[in-house]
Amino acid sequence: MINVPLKIITTWIVVSSLIVACQEPVDISGRIDGTEQEASTIYIIEPQSLRGVAAAYFGKVIDSAVVDTNGHFAFNHLPTYEAPQLLEIAIKQAGKAPNYLQTDDPSLSNYMPIIWQAGESMVISAHKDHFQKSFSISQPSAVNRALIDLRDVHLKAYQNHIAGQQWDIEDGSGLIEKEQATSRYQSELIEYADNSAYLLPAIVALRWVSPEHYYERVPEFLVRQCSKWKKEQLNHPWVDELCQAGDPAKLPVLVGDIFPNLTFPTLNGDTLATQDQLGEKLTIIDLWASWCAPCRKENRTVLAPLWDQYHLQGLQIIAYGLESDATQWRTAVERDGADRWLHGSDLQGDDAPFLAQLRIQTIPANFILDGEGKVVAKNVHGSDLIDLVNDHLEMP
Repeated sequence: MINVPLKIITTWIVVSSLIVACQEPVDISGRIDGTEQEASTIYIIEPQSLRGVAAAYFGKVIDSAVVDTNGHFAFNHLPTYEAPQLLEIAIKQAGKAPNYLQTDDPSLSNYMPIIWQAGESMVISAHKDHFQKSFSISQPSAVNRALIDLRDVHLKAYQNHIAGQQWDIEDGSGLIEKEQATSRYQSELIEYADNSAYLLPAIVALRWVSPEHYYERVPEFLVRQCSKWKKEQLNHPWVDELCQAGDPAKLPVLVGDIFPNLTFPTLNGDTLATQDQLGEKLTIIDLWASWCAPCRKENRTVLAPLWDQYHLQGLQIIAYGLESDATQWRTAVERDGADRWLHGSDLQGDDAPFLAQLRIQTIPANFILDGEGKVVAKNVHGSDLIDLVNDHLEMP
């Protein structure tokens, strides 16, 4: 029998324990560059609802890990989910809560959505200061590859249409230009979601369209997404939330709908019914106000020239004002040269029943109707509106 010193036995046990610990399965691990000067903390966040996806402070922190000064980190005990789960991995921002997500600029965003599947291991890399932009996964699954593709679409759309732009909101054209740029930015994310084969990346695209959860300008998008996913993943709780938000009865009048026959008092004291005043070929329902700078500029530089050129060819304009003072309303109409077309208002300001019936809250807004009163376009302004009318009414 060989006598082994107790010290050697103890050392062997400790080393064996370390080996076993090192062999413990790692759920998510990787390297974060830019942490050489000080240790950082990285969090796994679970959105609790559709609205909580890609939203600061809404998610639940389910785990954290220290990123050491070599940039390494590991998560070993993530929850087990029955189905693939959308999570957000975020690097903590100085002075911010653990579930803070920077959502304004994707080139600076401190988080990245991932799809976590129990039993899989994920190895990631990123830079601390450009986390989402630099985020990558070693050998990503197909659905995570889709999320990375979406990230690229998002970043490119932002850089093409939003980054570096400064709009003078007080100037009429500035606000319209900002809305047009936002619409073009959103359209690229909307196209991605409409073509996505995966629900959860489509959900992320939907939330990136509007982190503020404001879809008044793109309600048709919600309707399409509900229709698509309730056929394919009806039992997912976020699909139920999506379809509640995408209920046409709660949304503004949609493209393709017949515009409702609404009545309201006119500037000259009569009562106007929209269906009775439709143009032969095209009608612009314009929602404006005398205090709205972009609305006033649109009167002078877009609507008046269109009226002069196309009224005799079948164009009608019906303007509804969010007014409370009849004198200011009349003065604005006359000064803008807008008294050539029809005007109405209930003189109830922001509480205008006309807007409530259309289920909208924001101006400037418009609906473009064909000769039968069907909505063919909405919220088209400036040169885009001129081009649309030209396309519909130019003589062959």
